[in-house]
Amino acid sequence: MKAVVTGVAGFIGSHLVESLLDDGHDVLGIDCFVDHYPRAIKEQNLARAHDHRSFRFVEGRLQDRDLEALLDGAEQVFHLAAQAGVRASWGRDFSLYTDHNVLATQRLLEAAVKAGSPRVVYASSSSVYGDSPTLPLREDSLCRPVSPYGVTKLAAEHLGHLYHQSHGLPVVSLRYFTVYGPRQRPDMAFHRFLTAARGSTPIHVYGDGEQTRDFTYVLDIVAATRAAAVSGRPGVIYNVGGGERVSLNQVLRIIEGITGRRLETLREEPQKGDMRDTFADTTAARRDLGFRSSVPLADGLGREWDWLGSTR
Repeated sequence: MKAVVTGVAGFIGSHLVESLLDDGHDVLGIDCFVDHYPRAIKEQNLARAHDHRSFRFVEGRLQDRDLEALLDGAEQVFHLAAQAGVRASWGRDFSLYTDHNVLATQRLLEAAVKAGSPRVVYASSSSVYGDSPTLPLREDSLCRPVSPYGVTKLAAEHLGHLYHQSHGLPVVSLRYFTVYGPRQRPDMAFHRFLTAARGSTPIHVYGDGEQTRDFTYVLDIVAATRAAAVSGRPGVIYNVGGGERVSLNQVLRIIEGITGRRLETLREEPQKGDMRDTFADTTAARRDLGFRSSVPLADGLGREWDWLGSTR
């Protein structure tokens, strides 16, 4: 099978491409190396993939490439490319988010229709929900994003639904809940906290630390993403979460237990765009995708801690 992965050099994309290659598939990966964090990190993410004869890499923006030609012959397309980061999506940089998250998605969907309508899996985000008075969050919950980033991810979801309804394109959207693990982006909380523990430096905690998240290990995300390309129902959206609702303060205690180091915390004001609580209802993903979270939070954090040690 030929698969196409956009955002292939990223945190999740690089794990996904390795899974596909290990199972013997031909993979074309696309990435434009947006400068949200250093390019060298992303190039290192792809080191294993480049060792496979079945991997081909194309550098460039989805907005600029001949996507119809790149998608030709593909049976599955995994669209993970995006401008990431909730807090950076305000102000003048919003144009980057509309460009990479909305326009690029529309161009990919248009090309997929012309290339024979392969199955498309779109990587969305729990950020589309915003602050909900009711937990766990269900796919039919009202979406009111509290960040411009969330707005663009929701807009791309709507585009996928539109292309399914109007062109019969088999699009499945997955709402990822706070993904972590080896290769996590350096701006994300667990990476920052574990790095601070290793260097015995203070960490910044925004708010009172009682905000909660449903943390999901990256290989569980990969399993759900691949399953969505096989058994996901076209036009349907699925939550993918780890199944544990944990406060940030609890996370800090877990990290102290794993690392054996006391964390010095500096409290800051809450940041615009940060959701207060998330917790996924994954009933639909369990039913249609056979999804089960397999890595408990403490185990996953231990693996990320070990990975950080191996990169130094």
